[in-house]
Order: sequence, then C-alpha cells, then structure tokens
Amino acid sequence: MKILFTGATSFTGAWFVEALHAAGFDVTVTLKQALDAYGGTRALRLHKLAGAAKIVPNARFGDEAFQELIRGQDFDALCHHAAVVGDYRSPDFRVAVALAQNTNNLRAVLTTMAKRRLRVVIATGSVFENDEGTGDRPLRAFSPYGLSKGLTWQVLRYWCTCLGISLGKFTIANPFGPMEEPRFVNYLAKTWREGGIAQVRTPDYVRDNIHVDLLASTYARFVQQTVEAKQDGRFGPCGYVETQGAFAQRVAAEFRKRLGLECRVNLLTQTDFPEPLIRTNTNVIAPSEYDWSENGAWDALVRYYHSG
Repeated sequence: MKILFTGATSFTGAWFVEALHAAGFDVTVTLKQALDAYGGTRALRLHKLAGAAKIVPNARFGDEAFQELIRGQDFDALCHHAAVVGDYRSPDFRVAVALAQNTNNLRAVLTTMAKRRLRVVIATGSVFENDEGTGDRPLRAFSPYGLSKGLTWQVLRYWCTCLGISLGKFTIANPFGPMEEPRFVNYLAKTWREGGIAQVRTPDYVRDNIHVDLLASTYARFVQQTVEAKQDGRFGPCGYVETQGAFAQRVAAEFRKRLGLECRVNLLTQTDFPEPLIRTNTNVIAPSEYDWSENGAWDALVRYYHSG
C-alpha cells in the first residue's frame, strides 16, 4: 500500500515513516523546503528517512507542487502529520495562521486524491488538544497551539465526511527518544552528563511519557488496520502514566545503571499550575505485542546522549 506522509522531519514523523516502511508500506514524504535547507537534528532525521521513503522536497501541504504530485500518483492513505508548531507554549501562538497552513487547500487536495485511490486519511492529534485524552475536566486545550490542533481536526473531519473518505486519528501524548527536541528528557540527560542536579519544577503534573520507537510501532499498526478496514477510528497509546517527578526518577534510574553516573534529581515544590494537573492518553497497550524491547529502548536513548 502506498502512503503519502507530511511532517516527516519532525521528531515523531521520522520515526513514524521508518515504522511504516518496516511494516511494508511504500512511503512518499513531502517536505516544505529544499533538502539542503535542513540542518542540525532535522538533517539527522532526513538521513534516517533516506532509506525508508521517497522524498519530495519543496512541496508544502496544499501548495501547487503538492497538488501536482497528487494529480500524478495514486495513494491509498494520506498521513497528515505536518502542523505548525513554532513556540507551542506561547500565548501569542497564532491559531488562525496555523489552522490555515495545516489545512491549506484541503478540500482540493482530498477531492483530487479521492478521485484516484485514496482510502483513508490519518490525522495526528495531540493530547494537548481540547477534548482529547483523560484527566481534569473540562478537557480544555493546554495552549493556543493545542487549540489550533483541535480546530485542524475539526476541519479535516468536516471535509472527509463531506467527501466520503474514512478518517483515523492517532493521538500523541509525550514521546521521548533519540533525535527528540530539546525538551524534558533532553534537559535531564544534558544536566547529568555535565555533572549537575536536574531540577524538576513541575513534579506534580501527571503525564503520559512514551518511548518514541514504541509509539511509532503502534502508529504503523493503526494505519494498517484503518486502511484495511476503510473505517473511521481513533487511537491514543499510553506509555508511563505517572507524575513528572516519578518519571524523572525513572529516567535517572535507567541512566544511572547504564552510565555509573549519579544522575541526581531535585523535585521542587510545585506551586504554579497553568496546565491541567492530569492529562494522559487512554489506550493501554501491551508492548510485547509490538516486538519491542523496553531495555533496548533505554539502551538506545542512553547511547544517543552519551555516545561521545
């Protein structure tokens, strides 16, 4: 089966494409820019993609180059993973601009693809959206970015319903692993490598952290099942559901036994709660069903951060 995938240079995107390729899909990915425009970690992700997909540069979602591609090729599924992220925590995140880019010429894109072989659209959601996952009620968006993701889903659902296209939604919680963005686990690893004490400022938040390779395996299976069934579906796999303090201590223990470092953690007293106290995904998974090794995942993560 042939997949058209957007957002492949993102952290999760690169892992998802590799998992789709391993599952036997013929994957084509579109990039917003030329190949040489990507540097740093995104360049590493592109290198990862090279053996897993056909790469089409300078084809931003919905633009003319993108539409030229879909006019000339058949795809069984559109995996629309790309989204405007920017400073996703900022209250000044431009919701309307993000929505417009995420859904650029969406009706035309879906109409063209549906006239050929398109069976299903797979949208990537975030547990930071409104009405996703489980936790404190109401399930509000964490931020304007989360709001933009929720609105993007509504627009996708509207046009897929109008055009009779099946729609799946795969919801991501808090992935971590090699080639991730400089977020929480990145901060922990960097601090310990430098001999410091990691300060956890929000230890009371209950979150859902998941190894990115396991997440990618669940994504590939969800895509395959949704395409074969030609039916709408939703899935949001759970990882380690616990407080951020407990998760930091979990990471410390795994790094400590592999590196022999102290990997010290200081859980600060949390007094500020601008985000919901609890927000997690809802689908409990059995990692053994995905031919996945937890020890292997921790080995790979430690090796990534301490390979020289």
